[in-house]
Amino acid sequence: MDRVEQMQAFVAVVDTGHFVTAADALGLSKAAVSRAVNGLEARLGVRLLHRTTRRLSLTNEGEIFLGRCRQILAELEAAEGEVGERRAEASGRVRVNAPVSFGVQHLAPLWGAFRAQHPGVELEVILSDRLVDLVDEGFDLAVRIGRLASSSLVGRQLASTRLRVCAAPEYLDAHGRPAHPRDLPGHAVIAYSYSAAGDDWTLEGPDGAVTVTTRPVMRSNNGDTCIAAAVAGQGIVLQPGFLLHPWRADGRLEEVLPGWEAPALGIHAVYPSRRHLLPKVRVLIDFLARRVGERSVDW
Repeated sequence: MDRVEQMQAFVAVVDTGHFVTAADALGLSKAAVSRAVNGLEARLGVRLLHRTTRRLSLTNEGEIFLGRCRQILAELEAAEGEVGERRAEASGRVRVNAPVSFGVQHLAPLWGAFRAQHPGVELEVILSDRLVDLVDEGFDLAVRIGRLASSSLVGRQLASTRLRVCAAPEYLDAHGRPAHPRDLPGHAVIAYSYSAAGDDWTLEGPDGAVTVTTRPVMRSNNGDTCIAAAVAGQGIVLQPGFLLHPWRADGRLEEVLPGWEAPALGIHAVYPSRRHLLPKVRVLIDFLARRVGERSVDW
């Protein structure tokens, strides 16, 4: 593999969290992906990943190199996109799927600017927190938040977010403020129905990573609904920073367990295939890559 392919393999392993799922995403064997990452580490003379039987994590050098890899790969894709745009004008309908709250708060303000730049592209934006099947349901592009599952889809990271534990001050005054994640099972929790981890919350802090099983008193498939219940003093939520920011800023929600953090989640644009990507889809992906980070508020 050349350097670019090694970088792509390294980024895919980090994004998916596993060599096997990275291999699936890239259409390669697990052995080929492992050789690529090992070759990259050998050439650099540093270890980029800590490997255990249970998980992968970045070294300090890996964290630094990951950022540079993302920049290089994004620039390369943008350069290819510019050449592609010269071959064919971006036009036609693009069907886009995105999560409801993120789509309303952070994507909706961008569509006008995109259409002004590319008037030949017709947008159909479908908001749903359900994990849609892009191919079967006819979507050209989806914005997804979290770790990318093993699939044939291609993903480009637009930004990242971190889940935060929050509750209304009134709830905490009445029921006490948890001092450790192990205190959470004794509290009312408002759960997000589509959470990949179910009722298990994992937080990292001074004691390392701690996973606890919470006891929800309410569930919803929409983050804003969960937050509204928390603002009303009904319990504790674990939601992305971009949704919680305005409520934390005006004091109606308070961060619980400061010093403990949930793992970061990627905000990705995913699409069925990198080969023969139509100009109308490529220009939209490039636009989102530029603009989503610019609008980030307390991701």
